[in-house]
Amino acid sequence: MLAHQASWAIYAVGFMKVAMLARVWSASLVGIDAVKVGVEVDIAGGLPGIVLVGLPSQEVQESKERVRTAIKNAGYAFPMRKIVVNLTPADLRKEGPCFDLPISVGVLAASEQANTDLLDDYLFLGKCRWMGVCVQLQACWRSPLPPNALVFLV
Repeated sequence: MLAHQASWAIYAVGFMKVAMLARVWSASLVGIDAVKVGVEVDIAGGLPGIVLVGLPSQEVQESKERVRTAIKNAGYAFPMRKIVVNLTPADLRKEGPCFDLPISVGVLAASEQANTDLLDDYLFLGKCRWMGVCVQLQACWRSPLPPNALVFLV
């Protein structure tokens, strides 16, 4: 390995330590069926802002401001870095305000303000209000949940 390649590798490893990643599970409706949706949050260096990818609807795009305000008003520090939220699967259109809570939990987990040990065991659904509280599930879910869905609301 050449000397300049070695220094680049050290820089890249050091840079990767800055990035933080968290995955939270949610759900979306397709007809009358609930489909499991992954909410992956990456916090890295760059200009502060939130980018949502993975075919979000306009309602989901608007969650950026609700999430930022709810986290701040709940007493947590909102990361002043670039935040990229990936909603998977990418080919499924995500609609409704039910993604506020999973995005909020993902941001808190990725910024190491929340414990990530049990995130894979729960499905998060909920709409955040500006005061930092979540609206009841019935306000954002138009259909009964499948019997095997485990939902956690704050």
